[in-house]
Amino acid sequence: MTDQSSRLAGLDHDGLATLYGGIVSLSPEAALSLGSMEGVYDAPVRQAPVVPGRWIGYLIAAGAAGAAYGLHFLPIAPFTLGTASGGTRHPIGAAIIAIILGVLIANLIKLPKPVVAGAKQIVRSVIPYAIVCVGAGLNLVAISEAGLSALSIMLGAVIFAYGAAYLIGRLLGLPHKTATLLGVGTGICGSSAIVAAAPLIDADDEDLVLSVGAVNLLGLIMMLLLPAFAPLIGLSAERFGVWCGASIHAVPQVLAAGDAYFTGGAGAALSAEWATLIKLGRVALLAPLVFVLALMHAKKRASSGSGDSVTVRYHQLVPWFIWGFIIMAALATKGWLPTLTFGEGSAPVASADVIKFAGKLLLTFAMAAIGLGVNLRLMAGVGGRAVIAGATSSILLALAALGLVYLLL
Repeated sequence: MTDQSSRLAGLDHDGLATLYGGIVSLSPEAALSLGSMEGVYDAPVRQAPVVPGRWIGYLIAAGAAGAAYGLHFLPIAPFTLGTASGGTRHPIGAAIIAIILGVLIANLIKLPKPVVAGAKQIVRSVIPYAIVCVGAGLNLVAISEAGLSALSIMLGAVIFAYGAAYLIGRLLGLPHKTATLLGVGTGICGSSAIVAAAPLIDADDEDLVLSVGAVNLLGLIMMLLLPAFAPLIGLSAERFGVWCGASIHAVPQVLAAGDAYFTGGAGAALSAEWATLIKLGRVALLAPLVFVLALMHAKKRASSGSGDSVTVRYHQLVPWFIWGFIIMAALATKGWLPTLTFGEGSAPVASADVIKFAGKLLLTFAMAAIGLGVNLRLMAGVGGRAVIAGATSSILLALAALGLVYLLL
């Protein structure tokens, strides 16, 4: 393994930020911004140190999340709209509002580095539990009816995204390694996949900066555009959820977009469940993809006469929250999540509903924290060709996934 690969193999996202800030000519703020949309992937890495001042970041994120819910239920357009049946709906999800507020705070006020780093720790801690909570609303029996179709859409989207991003990147003159990482990040799960794949192909610092920056920037844009575009084409909650899960790059982005289903209510819950299911399927494909990349690059090392090797812990490439999500969904499907009563005469409360609501709160809190780590000026400074390649491949992926959704669901 090269010295650069040795460093990368032992880094988590915060460690990667340190690498960006120390080796590449990027400030720590730029490094944090490049990885701002991630935080759920615990690669075979060392733990990030506890950041002093992190509680300030917690408080700011909590305040932004509370304000987001206040705006979400604001009884004026566009936050509250009427329905044909005489009811009301809230078309802009609280999680979407939360990340916008977080971005505004971060870019209008210069936050201290410990506050930004503390906000990123929130994401790492909270998002996995939000994902597990989403499983409480999933009925695996109902899912199995569309299982093969949904699986086909997921696999087709991953293969298409990887191929499109790589080919477009190469056509635009990007180096082979940058194009490979761009394809991995677009097809699987954003920065998480890039961090896992980088040491296997001996990626350089520039490859990492370009691919991580482009994927995060485009994923953020996709997260905002898909919910806005969905009403124009009349997607059902199920179809919209599958489309989000197959098209958007990072896990938090998918959760926020899925929860923003334009009809609100039960539709938003169903959309979020499908989006999470499809996205976690893509995340699970990280292990076999890394295996293939390791084999391919091992052959290149052998042919070049290099005896270097990379050790990959494949069992750590499938995060624990995937299993937690599946277990929670299984409990919900079997009806083993109890109904709660709080005294005689009180209305019973389904624990599944409580868990799902808790998941929404956690997601909104985490999305506000994610927004606090986004520096738009620095993210906009990512290389032009990488952004063009990422944007083109992201648009093509969304169109291809939408076509598969209409064809198979």
